[in-house]
Parts: sequence; structure tokens; C-alpha cells
Amino acid sequence: MNKISQYFGELTFNRRTMRDKLSKSSYDKLVATIEQNEPLDFSIANDVAHAMKEWAIENGATHFTHWFQPQRGGTAEKHDSFITRDEEGNFIERFSGNSLIRSEPDASSFPSGGMRSTFEARGYTAWDPTSSVFLIASKKSKTLVIPSVYMSFSGDVLDLKTPMLRSQKALNDVVIKLQRLLGNRFAKYLKVAVGVEQEYFLIPKTLYCKRPDLQSCGMTVFGASPAKGQQMSDHYFGSIKSKVLAFMEDLDEQLYRNGIPSKTRHNEVAPNQFEIAPLFEDSNMAVDHNLQLMNIIQKVAEKHDFVALMHEKPFAGVNGSGKHVNWSIYDNTETNYLEPSKSPLKNLSFLLTIAAVLLGINEYSDLMRASIMDAGNELRLGGHEAPPEIISVYLGEYLSNICDTIAGSKKFSDSEIGSINLGLQHLPKLAKDISDRNRTSPFAFTGNKFEFRAVGSNQNCSESLTIINTIVSWGFEKILTRLKSMKGEVRDNAYLVLKDVFLETKCIRFEGNCYSQEWFDIAKQRGLFSNLNTPESINIYSTDKVRAVFKQFKILSDREIDAKVMVKKESYSNSKNVEFRTAIKLVRSLIQPSITKQINHLAETILNLKQLAIENVNLNQELSNLLECYNAISQEVNKLKELVHSCDVCQDIDCNAMKYAEQGRTIMTSLRIAVDNAEKQVADEFWSLPKYHQLLATII
Repeated sequence: MNKISQYFGELTFNRRTMRDKLSKSSYDKLVATIEQNEPLDFSIANDVAHAMKEWAIENGATHFTHWFQPQRGGTAEKHDSFITRDEEGNFIERFSGNSLIRSEPDASSFPSGGMRSTFEARGYTAWDPTSSVFLIASKKSKTLVIPSVYMSFSGDVLDLKTPMLRSQKALNDVVIKLQRLLGNRFAKYLKVAVGVEQEYFLIPKTLYCKRPDLQSCGMTVFGASPAKGQQMSDHYFGSIKSKVLAFMEDLDEQLYRNGIPSKTRHNEVAPNQFEIAPLFEDSNMAVDHNLQLMNIIQKVAEKHDFVALMHEKPFAGVNGSGKHVNWSIYDNTETNYLEPSKSPLKNLSFLLTIAAVLLGINEYSDLMRASIMDAGNELRLGGHEAPPEIISVYLGEYLSNICDTIAGSKKFSDSEIGSINLGLQHLPKLAKDISDRNRTSPFAFTGNKFEFRAVGSNQNCSESLTIINTIVSWGFEKILTRLKSMKGEVRDNAYLVLKDVFLETKCIRFEGNCYSQEWFDIAKQRGLFSNLNTPESINIYSTDKVRAVFKQFKILSDREIDAKVMVKKESYSNSKNVEFRTAIKLVRSLIQPSITKQINHLAETILNLKQLAIENVNLNQELSNLLECYNAISQEVNKLKELVHSCDVCQDIDCNAMKYAEQGRTIMTSLRIAVDNAEKQVADEFWSLPKYHQLLATII
């Protein structure tokens, strides 16, 4: 086998290819845009486009596409061939700078939250040069893929990438200003580093094809827990079975060819659940690579006769899947602002970054929660498998002690600061090697980064990163404003600001078990507990406070915020509509007929025994229990049918979302309990759906 380094990135228009294909001037200007946030020099567009086309055609490409991230989730693409006519009418391959920079997909059918009508179809994609161009392969050819932003004819944001890029710029601007005030002249620009761990399930394709709910919803709407689930903890980090390992080897090869730095692969907690983690990258690349990775996982799984499930909660009773989004910031000198130094109290950049994070989350914890709430993730959060919906920050014992020490100090003389440093001089070693990881915390410090563990497995993490970047920018801006208003030495003033910040943000910090009742009680006392359902949580985007911070950092306009809220609620309602319709269909066409067969079988058995003058009390009770189940199912499915019908005829998005969130969840819970109870009583030969013990059976 070839070394990974020999074929890594062969399907990407990487630096080596750029250097070979572009003039030195064009190469230097493009790299300056990618690395240093320099504005794109449009004079190089034709040169870059020609180089991309030549490289793509050499590798078998016939088409190109602008690849973007609509608000519906996932990605979108429209393929155009390179062919055109020359002046004499002959067909030739051509790709101009204009074709590279801009494309015009039909915008009429993408979610726009009311910003676009069906007859207003014009929308634009624009090349994002900071993300790598790559090739996707089909059986006969390849397509050149150009990562892009997406906007309407009027310039309104229609995607998830643009707000994230704006939030990165906001963070860059305020951090560099603060560094200048602190006397740092070497920091020129800031980067956000991100690592996205991805969880997923694999199930045999043959069983998937027999579960209409998996096909329509990505999850099982019904299913009784098997005798053996994850209670033995024998799957977690267990030996990877041969068929799965073959899949993972194929997957890694495809990821490496696409320049995606896959680092870790392992069994997760639930049966047939797995995780893959890449190396850290600049956030824009990390998000694009995660979206590619999800697509590649599904394609490779199909080749191995598996289906990869990305839903946050495909199976009840076992762990759901999430993304663990690891976040840190660094500048052009490669200084990580979340890397503790040997004397952390002297490292103002580190402490001020911690302070900015705490300030932002303390003020906008409800917005962080809103960013990860949707129909799938609401089924996963909490439940001893993922962080609860209560947003808190875990710093670890040593860093938490430092914050408390600063917050409790009355003054900051050199000798006092020195004595504190002396007692904590080994912080880096302790923070990285001895302090524990809190997997129950939604936002945990893990040595030199924060880990946002509440993001859903099927979500585009651009949304969460936009919020993190924005609220941390707000925190930095607050610190900068306070320092500018103070007289005296900036360093001394900085410790006074830190003291105030660590005092006022103490309520957002929690070092214990976030699954425990103790934390729920404490969170209520601190005013952090929220029992908002998903639509109510989405409404947080519309509050004056959130509008103000989005305007302050030029992330979203009022019009774009309103559209986002509408799109999120439509997506929630549509997901629930599909889930409930699928449940109704399954009950009517498969589940009730299965129960009827079991009822008939029991009734015939009882009748035959009576003819033999044998009375069986147990069989009579079983029949009675099953009839009760059947009636309960009929009653609940009729309620669900009425609810869906009422939402179908209603045009009020807010009303429908609330109905699905409140009435729908209550009815569906009762229906599922009744169906799962019936499943336990019906013989396998009569039950039409593959059961959990089959779906979650160990893959050999």
C-alpha cells in the first residue's frame, strides 16, 4: 500500500497543484487571500479558473459545480459542463474567471423564510477562495466542486456559510484590537481552529430496506428495547469487527484522497455506533470537510452493503449521535490563545480569552441552546447520553481555581501575583495530563481548546460556530471597552477587569455532573434552567438582545434573522410532519395487521383448547392485554392523524410548530409506548418490521 502522504489530497486543488499550475504572481495573491484574509484580487480570476479547468480535465472531469450550504441543511450543487462553442461554432472546453467567481442556481425552491417568492427565482453563488476546490467522482467522470456562499438577488443571506465567515471576521477584528492595546505588534490576523468529531451508526442495507421509518425519517419511530443494548459497555472502544474495519479502511482512503485529515476511528457506546475524528483545521475548511465526510461515509457504506445513519436519535434506549465541535483561536504567529503558558497569570491573552468566552456564554447561553435545537437533536440532548439543554462551562479544577483566586483578590501587587503564580506554576502539565474531562458538560475546556458537545450529528456546525464566534466577539468587545475606559497601566487594569468578569460569570461555570439532579436544582437557582421546547427556543433569535448583537457585528440583518427563524420552524414542522405521517402509515399498514394476526392466533388457540375442555387463564390474559394494546394504539393514532390534518390545513407556521412540539410529542410518546408494548407480545413470525435486536446485532 502507498503511504498516506503520497496520495493525500490528490482530488483537491491543493498548494502543490496551485504552485505548478499558476503563475507566481497569481499564486502569491491567492495564498494571501487564503492565509491572511487579504481581499481577493479579481485580476487573477481567469488565470485561476484556467488552471483549475486544466487540472480537472487532466483528472477526468467533464463538469463543474458551485457547492453551497442552503439553510435546509446538507449541501446543494448544480452541474454545468465545461463545453461551449468557440467563434467558429466548434465545441471546446472553457472555464472563465466569471464562471469561477459566480454562478446562478435557481433559488425559488430553497428555504428562504419568506425573503423569496416562487416567482423570484434568481439567486447567486460566489466562490469562497478560502476553502479548497475538489473533485467528486462518479462511475464515468469527475466534477470540479467550487465551495461557495449563497445569496438572493437582493443580496440577502440564504446559506449557513456566510454568517460563519462574517462571525470570523468580527472575532478577528476585535481580538487584534485588544492585542494592539496590550502591546502586541506581531499579531496581524486571527484564525479559528476547529476539529469536528462525527458519530454515526451502521446497519445492514437489507434490514434498512425493511424499515420504512428509517428510509423516510432516518430514525425508528417505533421499536422495543432489546434484551442486550449498551448496558454491558462492551462495544465502546471494542475490537473493530472485520466488515466494519474494511469499511473504515475504504472510508479513510477516500477521505485522504479528498484532503480530509482523518485521524481517529473507533467503536462508540451504542451497538453499531462509531466515531471518526479529523485533525484540527481552519474552521471554514473543517466545516466543509465535515459536510464532505458525511456524504462520503454514506457512499462508502453503500459499497459495503451498509447504510450509515446520521440522525441524532435513530434508536430509542441507546445513545444517540452528535458532533463534538472543538474550538480554539490562534494568530499568524501560531500562538494559540487557549494554550495555558507556564505562568498562566502572566499570560493575559489566555486569561482574557477565557474571560471573553465566559462573558459571551453568560450573556447568550439561550442563543447557544437555540443554535443546536431541532427535531432530531431535541430527542438526543440529556438522557445520560449527551449534555443537557442547560448551557454551562466546565473549566477544570486548576483553571477554575485560578479564576476564583483572581476573583477573590483584593489587590494585584507584583508580589501577590508572583505568589499566586508560584503555587500554580505547573498548570499546563496538570491541565493536560491530570485534570479530568467532563463529558457531561456542553462546553468544556479540554487543555487548549473548548469542546461544544451538544451539536447534533446531522447538523451543519456552521450554525454553532457562528454563535460561538459572535458571542465571544461580544465578550472581547466588552473587555476592550472596559480597558479603554480605565486609566493607568493596561496590564494592571486587565487583572481588575478579569476579577470583575470572573465574579459576574461564576454562575455559568459548573464542575460537576451535568446529568445529575443536583445540577438541575442548582441551574434553577442560578436562573439557567430552561424548559423551552424547540420552537420556543428558536424564537430566541428574534429577541432584541440577539438582534442587537447580530447587528453590532454585522452577522445578520433583521430581515435575515426573521427568515432564519421561519426556516428553522418550517424545518422543524416538516420533520415532525414526516415523522408522524410515517408513524400513522406504519400503524395502519404493518403494525395493526401484525397485532391482528397474533390476536387471531391466540383466539384460535383458546377456542381449540375450549373444545378440548381446557381453560387457559394465561392465554386469556394475553389476549386481553393485546386487545388493550390494539385499542390504545387505535386511539392514539387517530389523535395523531387529527393533529397532522389540522396542521396541514393551517398556514400559520408558528401555530403548527407549537402543535407538533407540544401535542404531537405527547401523542407520539403514548403511541410509541403502546406499539412497543405490543411488539413485545407479538411473535416474530407475525411482526413485519425488523426488531432492534436485529438492527443492533453485532456486525461480524
